[in-house]
Amino acid sequence: MLDVELKREGGIAYREAVPQAPESGDPVMLVHGFPQSSYMWAPVLAALAESGRRAIAPDLAGFGDSAPDPPGTWERQVSALEAFRQGLGLEHLALGLHDWGGMIGLRWACDHPGAVSALILSNTGFFADTQWHSLARVLRTPGQGEQLLDNLTKEALATMVRDQGGRIPEDAMDEYWKAFTSPAGRRGMLELYRSGDFEKLKPYEGQLEAMGVPALMLWGANDPVVPVAAARRFQREIPGSKVVILENASHFLYDDEPARCAGEIVAFLAQRP
Repeated sequence: MLDVELKREGGIAYREAVPQAPESGDPVMLVHGFPQSSYMWAPVLAALAESGRRAIAPDLAGFGDSAPDPPGTWERQVSALEAFRQGLGLEHLALGLHDWGGMIGLRWACDHPGAVSALILSNTGFFADTQWHSLARVLRTPGQGEQLLDNLTKEALATMVRDQGGRIPEDAMDEYWKAFTSPAGRRGMLELYRSGDFEKLKPYEGQLEAMGVPALMLWGANDPVVPVAAARRFQREIPGSKVVILENASHFLYDDEPARCAGEIVAFLAQRP
C-alpha cells in the first residue's frame, strides 16, 4: 500500500497519496463529515493512488489537524474548500463526499460545476425538505449544544457512534477526537450545525441533474440518520447514476468496510476520465 502523507495548505491540513507512475485521470478530492476527519479516507487515498490517481482529503476547518477558521458556518466551510482547491491548483477533479462533507461539497460543486468530473456520495443529503435528527437538534439549540460538547468525553463519543452501528477503531477515534479538545473546535461545530438551515438548498434544486456528471451513491445500509431512501432519491435526481448498498455497514461505512469502499470507488472511477 502506498504511503498517505499528512500535509498542510494554509490553515488546512490534508492527507494525500500520489501515484508512483504517471497520473491517470483527474485527481480525486474526498471530504469528510461530522465527527470525523481526513483520517477516515486513508485506505481510499492509498487505493486511488495505486490505481494511478492523485488523491487528496482535507480536514475541514476546525476538524482533525486543521485550524479553526471562525465562524465555522456552512458557508465558511464552502469558501474554505474553494480556497484549498485554488491553493493546490486543482482545476478539474472527482469529488467523494460523506455526511456534512456532502452538504459542504455539493454546495461547492454546484457553485463550480465545470470543476467536477464525477461524484461519489455516501450517507449524506442535499434536500431542502430534510429534517434534522435528534443529536443535531440538540447541537442547534443554544445552551444545550454547549452543554453537550463541553461535557463530552471520547468514550461518550464512541458510544454515540456505536449507537448508530459504527465500528470505528480506536486509532481512528483518537484522530476524530482532536476536534473536540479545544473550545474553538467545539464552537465551530456548533456554528456549523446552527448555520445548517435546509431552506438554503432551495436555490440548488435541479442543479445536480444539470451538472451532468457520472455519480455513484455508495451507502451504508444500517443508518438511522440518512437511510437508503436518500441514496435512491439522489439516483432519481441524477440520471444515469449508480447505487451500491453495503448491507453490513452503518453511517460510518468508510470505517466499517474500508477495503470494500475503496474497491467500489476505484472501480467506478476506472470507467471515467
